[in-house]
Amino acid sequence: MTPRPPFPPAFESFVALFNRGAYWESHEVLEDAWRATGSDFYQGLILLASAFVHAERHNAHGVRAQLAKAEMRLRTFRPSHLGMDVDVVLDACAAARAALERDTWPDAPRLELRPALARGDEPEWRAPLEPPSAGA
Repeated sequence: MTPRPPFPPAFESFVALFNRGAYWESHEVLEDAWRATGSDFYQGLILLASAFVHAERHNAHGVRAQLAKAEMRLRTFRPSHLGMDVDVVLDACAAARAALERDTWPDAPRLELRPALARGDEPEWRAPLEPPSAGA
């Protein structure tokens, strides 16, 4: 039997793209996995990426709205989930909101995956590796 990779592939791709500043692309790569799992965790990360798409467009209202939704979804996964320190992500959301209050554009956090923080039984593991075919 082939050993499981450290993290679901779409999740790893999301983190890599997000950390490169490809926020729209990171959002898109996680979309199918979110739909397959119904994961509030994935939805929270998609909303986080969306907040920084709005930041690139200098849309402060959009940043605030997406951060609020991301925080609401991610809070239930504290302190960590699927190898990600959720508390660190939530602190970064708070720092981004504070930057906007100071009339400065927020920097996106650097997301880190740590195998020691993954239980291995998170529901996101049950997602299919490939999206369903169009005829299914």
